[in-house]
Amino acid sequence: MNIRNIWAIGRNYAEHAKELGNDIPTEPLIFLKAGSTAVLNTSEFLLPSWATDVHHEVELALLFDEHLKVHKAAVALDLTERTLQAKLKAKGSPWTLAKSFTNSCPLSDFFEVESLAELKNLDVTLTVNGSVRQRGNTSQMIFTLERQIEYVLGHFPVCPGDVLLTGTPSGVAALKHGDELVAEIQGKIQKHWRVR
Repeated sequence: MNIRNIWAIGRNYAEHAKELGNDIPTEPLIFLKAGSTAVLNTSEFLLPSWATDVHHEVELALLFDEHLKVHKAAVALDLTERTLQAKLKAKGSPWTLAKSFTNSCPLSDFFEVESLAELKNLDVTLTVNGSVRQRGNTSQMIFTLERQIEYVLGHFPVCPGDVLLTGTPSGVAALKHGDELVAEIQGKIQKHWRVR
């Protein structure tokens, strides 16, 4: 699979926005991760050698088909170098280095979706070394899936095969080498990763 762009929705769960001291957005906040950051078909990923504070953010990911419709989804990690992100935000600088580094978007296999309605009341969970770190429900999203898709398609050059990350629930925290992760979309997909 060749993913060109990863369109990501920031601060789409109110409790996550609050835990980072951010305002609740009134319209979707979009940032871009390069498609080449995707980590596919593997059970492990490598943290960058220069990073000191990489946080996990578990998310529901949507895949645009050749008609720019969504009929597949996955569970994803939007990895973020948090200390660097805070410094960049304080300067008013782009977040690219903190968000779009190599291996910063591990993805599970994609599963079929008949209708977006089946994704609207599902727990999104991340367990690290046997302890639940993040758990939220897609019903808690500030912007609905339809609104996110409409906004991205209306503002950006979305291509077939692009991915949309729909936001992360609260509980983000740092990862370290050797961590064992289990990410899950309730009743749909479960993915295991090891941090190298």
